Amino acid sequence: MTSQQPTVRTEKMGSLSRMNPKYNYYVLISIVFGGFLIFGLSENIKGPAIPIIQTELHLSQSQIGILLALNSLGYLLACSFTSALTNKIGIKGTGVTAFLSMAIAGGVIYLSSTFPSLSASFFLLYIGNGMLEIGLGIMAAQIFTKNTGMMMNLSHFFYGLSSTVAPTISASLMGWNMFGGELGWRGMYFFVLLLSILPIIPSLLGKFSKETHEEHVETTSYQSLLRDPIAWLIVAILSFGVVSEMAVGSWLVQFLVKTYSWSISDASRMLSMFFLFFMLARLLLGTVTDKIGFTLSIIIASAFSGICSIAAIISGEKGAILFAISGVGIALIYPTVMALLAKRYPKGTGTAITFTVTLMGIASVIGNLLIGYIIDFISSLFKNDSEKVNEALGLQAGYGFIGVLALICSICSIVLYVILKRKNQLI
Repeated sequence: MTSQQPTVRTEKMGSLSRMNPKYNYYVLISIVFGGFLIFGLSENIKGPAIPIIQTELHLSQSQIGILLALNSLGYLLACSFTSALTNKIGIKGTGVTAFLSMAIAGGVIYLSSTFPSLSASFFLLYIGNGMLEIGLGIMAAQIFTKNTGMMMNLSHFFYGLSSTVAPTISASLMGWNMFGGELGWRGMYFFVLLLSILPIIPSLLGKFSKETHEEHVETTSYQSLLRDPIAWLIVAILSFGVVSEMAVGSWLVQFLVKTYSWSISDASRMLSMFFLFFMLARLLLGTVTDKIGFTLSIIIASAFSGICSIAAIISGEKGAILFAISGVGIALIYPTVMALLAKRYPKGTGTAITFTVTLMGIASVIGNLLIGYIIDFISSLFKNDSEKVNEALGLQAGYGFIGVLALICSICSIVLYVILKRKNQLI
């Protein structure tokens, strides 16, 4: 691990002539790993909170879909300007700005009392999330030049680690009694997002290289990516895979509570189980992606996830554990695509990541809207049954759509594999 030290541009600071490269390497790693820990928490505390938010603010399933789509829109907006912002103020400034905006969003969420104010608060939070993800992706691509698949998956393991405990932490914190009453979802968001301040400390200490320094001249442009069919296939793969992944954190608790009448705490534990499998897959299977190839890994992983999700719905409550097991497959898609981008576009990784993740953000907006509207539409078709039965049928259709997205991700990966193999460019 210590042999994978990045090229770091150091500078004089007072009596210190140069920062120790090894020390700086570990500082940079701590920011990447710590950033993914915070990212996982901020993304996945919403699962247990959404049913309570829906009840308290009297929201329909479509409004929940709109709320999640606005989150994706904030994320998309951040993706569109983060690369340019990084070029202007550097990765350090971008990271610090992202962490601060997430902490501020926690305070704004605490003060939210209506659907519009809550939507605006989540929009701000996801702007911070988008800035953070792009920044961490660029940084990781610069640092992990060897064993890229393994190291990318290890970095995202920390996202899985915090995601595993996030639903349980969320459900527990909401029940705490503080200041004369329950903390609730507002207080829970406030306390969790305050943790975003912690990674700012190593961010201020570390020295970051610039992607456009002499040794690595940018050769990849947005124009060339727009004309590259392989780039568009990678966008499709990441979009279908990530929408499927993110939808689990947003809808699984809702599905189990409304369809099987599970308690919030029981449903949250199942979501935590999903992220446990998710985390272990990234920890243990990262080396496999390097050995069998990134494209083949994505084909197998996304197909496995889609099959597990659909089988879970078909088998009913007794097959609910399959929702959790699906995390093994879906976990590998995002970091493996990032590794693929780093290897295919070594002299323009930041541009390639920004292009891919920005378009993925558009797909996330559409995907979240579709899931919400599919649930409401299917529910409305069955007028003669009870409202609870109708909603359960809608949720089954919506969650089935999540599984289908993972299967489409696998199909797109097969197409990419065939094209790359013909060109003798398999990665």
